[in-house]
Formats: sequence, structure tokens, C-alpha cells
Amino acid sequence: MTKFEMAVKNHLARLEQYTPIVERVHGSSHPEFYDVRKLFDQLNEKIKAVGTAEADLTEEFQQLRKVTNNYTVPSDTCESYEAVYLMLKELDDAYHE
Repeated sequence: MTKFEMAVKNHLARLEQYTPIVERVHGSSHPEFYDVRKLFDQLNEKIKAVGTAEADLTEEFQQLRKVTNNYTVPSDTCESYEAVYLMLKELDDAYHE
């Protein structure tokens, strides 16, 4: 199993759970999170459609890095917000190894 496959196995279900909650709680004060949610949903759909080995996620990860300022967690957010960014960063790093 590749590092990316392990990261997907470890984080995808939790990201599916956390991203809508974080969007609901923080979206109004952090509108960039609406883009994070959209990009995560696109990434997730691709992985589910073709699997981890075949999914071309370069564009989604590039956009996520841009939107999140390289996964920099805003200081006025909760642990779940931070967890989403940390999991996305781990997926991104594993994908590019």
C-alpha cells in the first residue's frame, strides 16, 4: 500500500464528516472554506470514481494550497478546522511523494 493510499484510508471518512461541519460553523467568517469544501468534494469524487492509483488530483491539491495559504490554520478557528487542514496537507504530501 502506498503512502497516499494509507493517508486516504486514514483520513477520507473523517474528512467527509468534518468538512461540512467546519463549513457550517466557520464558513461565514472564513469564506475560503467554501472553496476548501468544494475542492475536497471534487478530490473525493475522483478518488471514489477511479481509485487512488488512477486519480489525477494535481489541480485540486494545487488549488487547495492556494486557497488555504499552504494549509495555514486561521488563529480564530476550532480544532476540527485545524484537523481538516492537517489531514488535507497529509493527503497532499503523500500524493506528491
